[in-house]
Amino acid sequence: MSGELTTQGYIKHHLTNASVGEGFWTWHVDTLAWSIILGLVFILSFRSVAKKATVGVPGKFQCFVEMIVEFVGQSVKDTFHGKNPLIAPLALTIFVWVLLMNFMDIIPVDWLPTLAALIGGESWETIASGNSHIYMKVVPTTDLNMTAALALGVFVLMIYYSIKIKGFGGFMKELYAHPFNTPWLYWFNFILEVISLLAKPMSLALRLFGNLYAGELIFILIAGLMGVWQLPAHFIWAAFHLLVIPLQAFIFMMLTIVYLSLAHEEH
Repeated sequence: MSGELTTQGYIKHHLTNASVGEGFWTWHVDTLAWSIILGLVFILSFRSVAKKATVGVPGKFQCFVEMIVEFVGQSVKDTFHGKNPLIAPLALTIFVWVLLMNFMDIIPVDWLPTLAALIGGESWETIASGNSHIYMKVVPTTDLNMTAALALGVFVLMIYYSIKIKGFGGFMKELYAHPFNTPWLYWFNFILEVISLLAKPMSLALRLFGNLYAGELIFILIAGLMGVWQLPAHFIWAAFHLLVIPLQAFIFMMLTIVYLSLAHEEH
């Protein structure tokens, strides 16, 4: 880093999204682009394995994919108590997609933003001085907009299946007649249950965002304080972070399965 670039400026630059638009209609282009690219990586790679799958001795990648599918399938069987052919594919999609987005955290923080700036026509001197006007956050799950969108999708499915399985009346009764099935406490039940219902997508979004954002911030601090000597410390923290990355994808998947299982309970 050049002496003109302060640690605070370096951190702020790396935590700024490439965006277009203003106010509510601000679009984080980097988050959208990387999430779509990683989604396509998941779809195309798994599709390729499915098309080339053999009953004989499978290849290494086929074995890897089969292990993931079996792991997710068993998790659904153990946790989901309804009957819905959508749940297993949804759980697989969430787990692998979130896992891929989280794994972008392992890439050294300067590599892709610097490459983007060079492709954008900026010089090494401009980049090193901290005056680059090209921003890029490459970990979509460090953007609250992304994790909130995922959680909102799960929330919509929860409401949809709750009404579909229980009927609108049954769904409303869960809100106002639980936990105290007494008419004069219906108003109190309703407040508690609505808060509990809204807390589910909020906790999904904030848990994933908070863990990945904190991990990415530590990577940025290491790079900002150590400059070109960041790689040894980076890989030490990355080794520990390898536990966090799949764990957060697993937690998001499991909570999705649990919430949808509750939505399918007719009683």
